[in-house]
Amino acid sequence: MGITMHRLTWFAAALTMLGGFCSVAAATESEARRATDLAAKDNARISAKAAALLKQMTLEEKVGQLVQIFYFGGKPAETMIGEGKVGSILFVTDPKQLNRLQRIAVEQSRLHIPLLAGFDVVHGLRTIFPVPLALASSWDPMMVESAQASAAAEARAVGIHWVFAPMVDIARDVRWGRIVEGSGEDPFLGAAMAAAQVRGFQGGKSVQSDRVIAGVKHFAGYGASVGGRDYDEVNLSQSELWNVYFPPFKAAVDAGAGNVMSAYMGLNGVPATGNRWLLNDVLRKTWGFDGFVVSDANAVNSLTTHGFAADGQDAAVRAVTAGVDMEMSLSKPVYAALVEAVKAGRVPARTIDVATRRLLELKFRLGLFDNPYVDETAAAAVLAAPERRVQARIAAERSVVLLRNEGRILPLNRASLRSIAVIGPLADSPRDTLGPWVFDHDLKETVTIAQGLRDKLGAEVRVDFAAGVQMPPRKYPSPFAALDKTPKIKRWTDEERAAEFAKAQTVARAADVVIAVLGQGQDMSGEAASVSSLELPGEQQRLLETVVDTGKPVVLVLMSGRPLDITSAAAHVPAILEVWHPGTQGGAAVANLLFGDVAPGGKLPITWPRSVGQVPLFYAHALSQEPANVAKRYWNEEGAPLYPFGFGLSYTTFAISEPRVERKAIPLGEAVHLAVEVKNTGERVGDEVVQLYIHQRAGRALRPIRELKGFQRIMLAPNESKTVNFELPADALRYWSTADGAWVQDASVFDAWIGADSSTPNHIEFEVLKRSR
Repeated sequence: MGITMHRLTWFAAALTMLGGFCSVAAATESEARRATDLAAKDNARISAKAAALLKQMTLEEKVGQLVQIFYFGGKPAETMIGEGKVGSILFVTDPKQLNRLQRIAVEQSRLHIPLLAGFDVVHGLRTIFPVPLALASSWDPMMVESAQASAAAEARAVGIHWVFAPMVDIARDVRWGRIVEGSGEDPFLGAAMAAAQVRGFQGGKSVQSDRVIAGVKHFAGYGASVGGRDYDEVNLSQSELWNVYFPPFKAAVDAGAGNVMSAYMGLNGVPATGNRWLLNDVLRKTWGFDGFVVSDANAVNSLTTHGFAADGQDAAVRAVTAGVDMEMSLSKPVYAALVEAVKAGRVPARTIDVATRRLLELKFRLGLFDNPYVDETAAAAVLAAPERRVQARIAAERSVVLLRNEGRILPLNRASLRSIAVIGPLADSPRDTLGPWVFDHDLKETVTIAQGLRDKLGAEVRVDFAAGVQMPPRKYPSPFAALDKTPKIKRWTDEERAAEFAKAQTVARAADVVIAVLGQGQDMSGEAASVSSLELPGEQQRLLETVVDTGKPVVLVLMSGRPLDITSAAAHVPAILEVWHPGTQGGAAVANLLFGDVAPGGKLPITWPRSVGQVPLFYAHALSQEPANVAKRYWNEEGAPLYPFGFGLSYTTFAISEPRVERKAIPLGEAVHLAVEVKNTGERVGDEVVQLYIHQRAGRALRPIRELKGFQRIMLAPNESKTVNFELPADALRYWSTADGAWVQDASVFDAWIGADSSTPNHIEFEVLKRSR
């Protein structure tokens, strides 16, 4: 009787609770409907305003809205703004200057249409976060979203409305300079990071009042340029485009990105900026993108350089009819020729109207017609907010990848140290710590690795620094050198070079441990910064070997925007940390990691080759003839990577159980559920990134040997365990079939692996059936 009454009581409580849930669900559904109705009304109101304004505009004024210019000062540009021949400016970050230019647009142009202000905020404006490749190494989309929200707040505070980020190009050739701006080689990880960054920048599917428009770039395939050479042509199969290179762009569009930037290069014989299939058929018709498309800098004019367009007017016609709404112009805009092109019947007037309306609606949505100006007094406080520096430090800590830790040399024991030698040309270089693609930074705020160690250790431990060698100059100067605030480096004489090298040896011999900070300078990656060698630049390898020969414990801290050739170091240096370019608080973060205040938990978003001869090298290749011998393809060296995709060590250890699958056989179109138990088997708190990979054994096309389909970063205390669950929806088992020209799902046996990197042997299988049994 007691049990029965207990059950009745539980049942009554459950009904009450269910009623509560239903009420909440009904309320939530009602709120969602109201929100949808309000959004629809708001969109209708904005569309009506834009349509009314469009009717008042001359053809010249409409075309003017489709022009964006770089503003570096000068009367001609200001005259164009006042005449309504410019719709957007870029490269201005001074609130006072932005307000002055905005007044010219609003007060002098006939229809008082405000300007849209854009800028490259790739990994921070004033507070610089780790470079995007580093952020991807965190495998932490929530942290990345938070970082870009912080960047958006700083940008909006100074008057910027639109940022040219995120860059979501997949890159499988580490020679390519712009690999540093993206999330690496994998479409699943890339899609997760793309969506997170769009949410961070915009605050939602429509840009919020304190956020900025996300400008997703470069559509599409730019990361596959021939030889890893920036700007060179790209030739990709339909399978590669749809299955590998498109997914991050699709994820960004689905997240609500307001802007997409067309790429520079030719894609399969047609320049991306004049590629109607790419910009109209795929982006707008297939994916339903309703934002605006902008060209990359001077890319419209370059259609003539490509040999695709006959002249400037032809270039403008081809770009606008392909779907480029706005031209980003370095000099004289060729879109000005659209006026004559429309009059000559080469471009339908409706094409100009549609593009102009997109820009006008955006300006209404941003509230620029109501308040085009920025509060000049508020910007300083936003830029100086200390919580952003804390955010930047945490982001750097979560982005570092521990590649090697023989003998558990790390973390360092502070109590047992009397002196540390910090050696290397990057160890005390503020500009290199920040990385490429930053223009509005403050070097005085940057914490270098040497400074971070000094701050942490104080007077307790002596910190001696020697650069040892200088970074070699670029053979061809960076096209962005004129925009960089960093003073030019004085080149050492032969006597100074010898003395500094000797100083590094002396400092190393006198220390208890050596922290060698080596790698590539910030101008050695990024745009126009491809490389033909992955070796440590200049005399850094000799410096490292000399330091190792002292017999002192050595920790190699790598600072770079790509994987480097460290095959020798991986055999002779006991500890290696890849810190990438860690940003404003990079030195503080690295100091915390070296001494164990934080445990490294980052994982590689890119396969790490042994040498440049292996490039391009990526994990998700197709099974081929003799797959068991894939590591023996070269007769002179091992073909396997130095470190696999997804690899990263910790200061603790983890045990991951054999995977479990809820059902071994699943009908076509249903989800698959898998799980593992993860236990921290070490003595320290640590993070593990649990990764799910699959392989389809048979179907209508070759499928990659492994594909990432899920990941979770979890923190565990010593001896703590956690169940990690994964759901594979039916979409995750689909792929683009070139033969079908569509997304397909096959009935097949699938392999699944759940582990700590892409080489995990932790395996289970399941079968997708044509029909239920």
